Amino acid sequence: MNGGPGTSGKLGGGLLVAGTTSDAGKSVVTAGICRWLVRQGVRVAPFKAQNMSLNSFVTREGAEIGRAQAMQAAAARVEPTALMNPVLLKPGGDRTSQVVLLGKPVGELSARGYHAGRQEQLLGTVTDCLAELRRTHDAVICEGAGSPAEINLRRTDIVNMGIARAARLPVVVVGDIDRGGVFASFFGTTALLSKEDQALVAGYLVNKFRGDVTLLEPGLDMLRTLTGRPTLGVLPYRHGLGIDEEDGMGVPPARTKSRAWGRVSPRGDERESVVAPPHGADVLRVAVCAVPLMSNFTDVDALAAEPGVVVRFVDRAEELADADLVVLPGTRGTVRALTWLRERGLADALARRAAEGRPVLGICGGFQILGEHIDDEVESKAGAVAGLGLLPVRVRFAAGKTLARPVGEALGEPVEGYEIHHGVAEVTGGDEEFLDGCRVGSVWGTHWHGSLESDGFRRAFLRRVAADAGRAFVPAPDTRFGTLREEQLDLLGDLVEEHADTAALLRLIEEGVPEGLPFVPPGAP
Repeated sequence: MNGGPGTSGKLGGGLLVAGTTSDAGKSVVTAGICRWLVRQGVRVAPFKAQNMSLNSFVTREGAEIGRAQAMQAAAARVEPTALMNPVLLKPGGDRTSQVVLLGKPVGELSARGYHAGRQEQLLGTVTDCLAELRRTHDAVICEGAGSPAEINLRRTDIVNMGIARAARLPVVVVGDIDRGGVFASFFGTTALLSKEDQALVAGYLVNKFRGDVTLLEPGLDMLRTLTGRPTLGVLPYRHGLGIDEEDGMGVPPARTKSRAWGRVSPRGDERESVVAPPHGADVLRVAVCAVPLMSNFTDVDALAAEPGVVVRFVDRAEELADADLVVLPGTRGTVRALTWLRERGLADALARRAAEGRPVLGICGGFQILGEHIDDEVESKAGAVAGLGLLPVRVRFAAGKTLARPVGEALGEPVEGYEIHHGVAEVTGGDEEFLDGCRVGSVWGTHWHGSLESDGFRRAFLRRVAADAGRAFVPAPDTRFGTLREEQLDLLGDLVEEHADTAALLRLIEEGVPEGLPFVPPGAP
């Protein structure tokens, strides 16, 4: 590597962060390693060969990638590119997913169809992307997906041991001790891999530990005796990280990601707010409708960062009653979400809110739902469908996807955002324009994701919401969402620097896979 303290000057080093399960903490550990390395003067980039997520981001070159990789790029202080996430799978219901290749959609496939052949064909593409990143950076920290021990999928794997084998990457396995069973998970994950795959597993990282580390040490010693591999760190549990996730809501019991491309309702989940009292006399309550195939719900994280703003996800009409603002978020199934809202009585509750002048914000798919008419022969193939009729907007779904990074102004403040949608909106009226959408009364709609991260605009919008809701809420004048995000990324870097064996991690990145790692029987058949 180049320029970091204690580095040897080699280029192209790499490491794969795998996990014993989904949600073991691979994304945040990868981000933490990236932040720690860049603070050492190392030019580092993140990489995830294949990501399954409804939370995505648009790069400056107009490519769609997973938001987790955009977050990791921010941790590495580099501009995100399509190379960092060459394959993105966006679940669309009925066990199908849109395949996004190098930032552009290339079609819909079932899970069986993808694993039956398409995935193997992409191995060359992902290894080329990784090779390019390794050519232009000192180190590339790769993230796996799910577990590397999913032996039913190993033949077609391109994101765990498949990419590790192809690129000769040392592998560190992360385990979530907060769930329990971490020793069994480490041992079982290793023992289910083939001899060739096991030869790349260089060690383990314990994540989310609460308590006295000395009580854990006898188990770590026994694990090393059983597997011949060291534990490279015990990372403590930390509340309030607020880091962009792949598909999650941050509350594990309510959030299960199905390998059949789906997810369950996150009703009752709350985004963690900063620990600070409201700046004014009142709090502001935000209810987010947890629609099916909800996407880019990270849009509301900037609201949760405001002192005195409480954000919760709901799926019942009565839960809108005390909300000062209701948000209809993005979705990969606009017509399906519209049907869901009607079936649950939420559509009627939204119509009553609009009639009473109580604030509603629709973002992307939520904006489309608030319109008068939807013509969809692309996503749902439902044809002509009536929307909620709360905004003078007609939407037609196009085969091509809009991927953009718009910049503009609203409520007298500069705004930046990003767009990811097939729906083309024709705005035919309204009280005022609003970020290429419109406002009617207290109902607002836009295709722009990420607009609430613009601090001045967010404060101006919340002042309007508070006035319409009759709340004595005052946005804090000094909340800087970008600064808060940087502090969170620095915290991840601190966790790695203070609680991981960074010397051992550097050796793996620089020197590659250690020789002579023992085989743990029985191995994969």
